[in-house]
This record gives sequence, C-alpha cells and structure tokens, in this order.
Amino acid sequence: MSNPSTTSPPGADSDKLDSAVLKVAGVVVLGAIMSILDVTVVSVALPTFMKEFDTTYANVAWTMTAYTLALATVIPVTGWAADRFGTKRLYMSALVLFVAGSVLCSTAWNIESLISFRVLQGLGGGMLMPLGMTIMTRAAGPERVGRVMAVLGIPMLLGPIAGPILGGWLIESASWHWIFLINLPIGIVALAAAIKLLPKDNPEPSESFDFLGMLLLSPGLALFLFGVSSIPEEHTVAATRVLVPAIIGLVLIVAFVFHALRVKHPLIDLHLFKNRQLTFAVLTMVFFVIAFMGAGLLFPSYFLQVRGETTLSAGILLAPQGLGAMITMPIAGKLVDKIGPGKIVLTGIVVMVIGMAGFTQLTADTPYWLLLGALFVMGLGMGCTMMPNMTAALATLKDHAIAKGSTLMNIVNQTAGSIGTAIMSVVLTNQMQSRPLSGPAIAVQQDPSLADKLKLPAGAVETGLNQAAEAFSHTFTVAAVVLAVTLIPAFFLPRKRIVPTDVDEPAPALMH
Repeated sequence: MSNPSTTSPPGADSDKLDSAVLKVAGVVVLGAIMSILDVTVVSVALPTFMKEFDTTYANVAWTMTAYTLALATVIPVTGWAADRFGTKRLYMSALVLFVAGSVLCSTAWNIESLISFRVLQGLGGGMLMPLGMTIMTRAAGPERVGRVMAVLGIPMLLGPIAGPILGGWLIESASWHWIFLINLPIGIVALAAAIKLLPKDNPEPSESFDFLGMLLLSPGLALFLFGVSSIPEEHTVAATRVLVPAIIGLVLIVAFVFHALRVKHPLIDLHLFKNRQLTFAVLTMVFFVIAFMGAGLLFPSYFLQVRGETTLSAGILLAPQGLGAMITMPIAGKLVDKIGPGKIVLTGIVVMVIGMAGFTQLTADTPYWLLLGALFVMGLGMGCTMMPNMTAALATLKDHAIAKGSTLMNIVNQTAGSIGTAIMSVVLTNQMQSRPLSGPAIAVQQDPSLADKLKLPAGAVETGLNQAAEAFSHTFTVAAVVLAVTLIPAFFLPRKRIVPTDVDEPAPALMH
C-alpha cells in the first residue's frame, strides 16, 4: 500500500512524540474516552433504569449486554473496512454513528427502545478502539509504539475512574438522560478535530471482502457472548439459554477458523499467529483481561453492597487504582520502546497479584487505608501490563497488517472481558448462596427499613455482612489465581527492543 497514512512520518524513529503525532493521539483519545466511559457510566445507572422503566434487573442488564454484542459484531469487519475506505473516513463515520446512538438513547421511552438504541451506539463504539489503535500506530511508526499505546491507555484508565463518578453525579444532579447526552458535545469536538487533524485518506483498491467469513464470525461471536452473558442471570452454565447460543456460536467460530485458513483474504487473518510474539501477547491478553475485568466488576459491588457506600462514593473510592496506573503507564511506554515489553509486563503482573492479594482477605470492616492501598498497588501493576502487552502484539506488524492485528486484539479483549465478567459473577453468586445470611444483610444495608420486615435475629446483619465479605474474598482469590496464570504466556514476550517484521513471517526470537 502506498497510502501515506500507513507509512511512518518523518522523524518517526526519533525518541520523542512530535506535535503531529500528539494531535492525532488527542483525536483518538477523545473517541476512545466516549466509547469506554459509556460502559462504566451506564453500569451505575442500572438501578435508575429499573425504577424509571418499572422493570427487572435482568431486563436492564441488557442495556450493557446489547452494547457488548454490537461491539463484538462490528469489530471483525473494521480491519477490512479500514483498508477499503481509509481510516479517517471510517473513524469519522464511527463517531457519527456513536453520537447518534447516544442521542437516541436519551430519548428512550421504555427499556426495549433503550436496548435497541444501545445496539446502534455499540456499532459505532466497536469501531472506535481498533481504528484508534491503527491510526496511532501508523502515525508514530514502529519505534514509538510503546509511547503511543501509553497515550491510548489514558481513556482505559479514565473509564473505570471517571465513569462511576460521572454517572453518579449526572444522575443525582440532573437526570439519567445526561449520561448519554454528554457524548454529544464531546462527539462534535472529536469529529471537528478528526476532520482537521487526521491524515488524509488515499485508499487503494482493497482485497475482496470475505462475506462468508463475516456470516460465520460476527454472528458466531455475538451468539457465544450472548450465551456467556446469560450465565449470571441463569446461575448455571447448564441452562438452555446459555448452552444453545454458546454452542452454536462456538461451531460458527470453529467453522470460521477452518474457512480463514483456506482463503486468501479472510476477514481476520489467522496467519498473524505465525508471528510468535503476537501469539504470546494474545494469550497474555486473554488471561489478564479475564482476571482484570472480572475483578473490576467486584470492587464497586463490595463497596456498594457490603460497606453501604453510595454510587458516587464507590466511584471515588476506586480512584487510587487509576492514579497508580497514571504513574507507571508513561514510564512503561518509554521503557517498552527501549528494552521490549517482556520484563515490564512480568513485573506489572507480579505487582497486580500482590495488590489483589489484599482483597483475598476481606471482612465487613477491613480498614479503608488497606483497601485503597491495595487498589493503588494494583494500578501501578496495571500501568505496566495492558498497553505494553498491546505494544508487543502490534509493534512487529507493518502497514495493512496493523489494522488486522488491532482488530484481532480488540476481539480478544472484548471476548475475554465478557467471559471474565460472567465467571466472576457466577462464582460470587454461588458463594453468596452458600452463605444464607449474606443476602438479607445486604438488603438491610441498602434499605434499613427492611430490618423489621425480615425479622432477623440480633447480630444477623453483622454476621451476614461478614459472610458477604467472605464471599467476595473467595471470588477475588479466583481472580488472583487467573492473574497469576498470566505469568506463563507473559514469560515468552520479548525482552529486547522490538524489530518490525513482515506479517507472513514469524517474529524473530528476541526473548533472552
């Protein structure tokens, strides 16, 4: 490809990020912030939706699941579309679709309409992250991938920190409509900046579109994630609603694998796995995201249910994790470009396991300084893990392979996140059910007026809250074990400066 946006700009090999790259990064970060914030902002609004639309938690949870399924459906097409239409045009189209979906969400008149508009929003949001990675990697060149990934990590930090705080504040001070309407001014600024600052597209005739691959992979991913996402609601993997779509989805995904290995231009290029470095980065990402996203669900739940905090307070209490990551992420980004990601990712995972160990010993009155300290330590480790690992996956790829690689990593990220959330939800639910006083105690914690109705014996609430804390600690232990397993594939990540290679060749062995 001779597309100017796919080649490294002058000075791409210099040590610092120049102003042109930083401007591109600013545009991408704006879009990514909207997409990621939207997940965490909506999560705190679920109780509000239950009250507003007079429906059950199981129904309002589909405002989250529908968005996730839409992401999974559109991500596989993004790599091909970026090559076919150009990253700038596609990125602007994704912004328009996402903002339009957001405005429509704010007009929802019942839960069904809100879920439908969330699908439209997810179709736009699903393209923003892989396109953003592609645009930034091409703009900076292979020598500076670590630093641009550190910049792209900013919205990944701001989402978990600012989302619950922003969502709680908007709902309490204005109305639930504003958790969607806030995307309108941000989207307009992002679109204007994209028009002015992103490199001009010059797309060439692209490889043929893999329609059969799309018909296999997109519905396959959506059905599989639908099944997995239904596990917490059904309380078992054996439920028909879980097994049937998940098995059909897996069959379609397996069929896609056989198809992709036979055709010349598949929707997702599985020949990327010939690159040993990308393969180990994908495996590291799978285990890391399962543990991290699963634990991310547990932290606010513990503060809300066991400690009786408000939504806004719970969001503020999670801030130390983001602050820790803000300290290490820029340092890790620079070091990755100089010494490779291997040592940095290994160090980050070990630090995260140490931090999560603090949550494996929870009680109903664990000191806040200990919890906040553990979150801060986890944040320090996270800043050394997620984006350096993403760098390991993409830094060896060239030109059009970057779009395919970033699409692949985003599919892995989305799928592993859904699996992690489902696993930890089921583990926690089962732990709670085995401790009969935990449910009533949490109910009284949320609404003290229920104490008389439930007629609990003296000391039952205190005992029940300790049982609930114990259930959380056991679930955090599962997350910590999965996180520790991440050390195995991370051990094989390169420990020297990364040298770009061709997509159809295995990456050079740079490990020891």
